[in-house]
Amino acid sequence: MTILVFDVGNILIRWDPRFLYEKMFADTQRMEWFLANVCTHEWNLELDRGAVYSEQVDALCAVHPQWEAEIRAFDTRWHEMVPGDIAPNTALLERLLAKGEPIYAITNFSREKWAEAQERFPVLGRFAGVVVSAHERLIKPDPAIYRTLLERYDLEAGRCLFIDDSEKNVAGARAVGMRALHCPLGFDLARGLAEAGVEI
Repeated sequence: MTILVFDVGNILIRWDPRFLYEKMFADTQRMEWFLANVCTHEWNLELDRGAVYSEQVDALCAVHPQWEAEIRAFDTRWHEMVPGDIAPNTALLERLLAKGEPIYAITNFSREKWAEAQERFPVLGRFAGVVVSAHERLIKPDPAIYRTLLERYDLEAGRCLFIDDSEKNVAGARAVGMRALHCPLGFDLARGLAEAGVEI
C-alpha cells in the first residue's frame, strides 16, 4: 500500500502574500520590491524554521521603520494571504481519508500560523501524523525533516509518496528514498495519484 504524505501550502490551502499586499500597494512594482527586499522569502523561511512571529516582526520593523505598517500586516492580516482551500485537492483528501488509510503531512509552517490554520481548516487536524517545520526547527528540503516523519511514525521510505508544489522539496524527499509527486498550482492531483498507482 502506498502511504501518502502531503505538503499543505499551495497543495491543500492557497497561500501567497500578494493576495494581501495587492490591497496595500497601488504600484505592483513597489509591492514586488517590498517582497524582494523587506518581507522576503528568506525572512519568511525563518518563521517556518521556528522564529517567534512577534520577535521576527519587531526586529524587521527596527531595520525598516518606514515599512512598519506593511511588515506588521504580514502577521495581523496573514489570513488575507490565504484566501481559502484548493477545493479539488481537499475534496480528494477527504475521499482518501474516508477510506480509513493513514495519511501524513510535512509542511513548512510557522508555529503561530499553523495553529490558526488548523482552526480555520479542520481537515488539517485529520492526518495520522504531521511534521511541522517550526516545531522541529527544520525546513524542507533538508533531508532531516523527511527522516523525522519516517522515524517518528515508523514509515518505510519506499512506500511513501510525497506530494509538494516545490521541485526542491520533491527532490529532498527523493533524496531520502521516498517517492514524490511534483504538484504545481493547476496540476490535476487526482490524475497524478492515479498514474502513480494510488486508488482514488
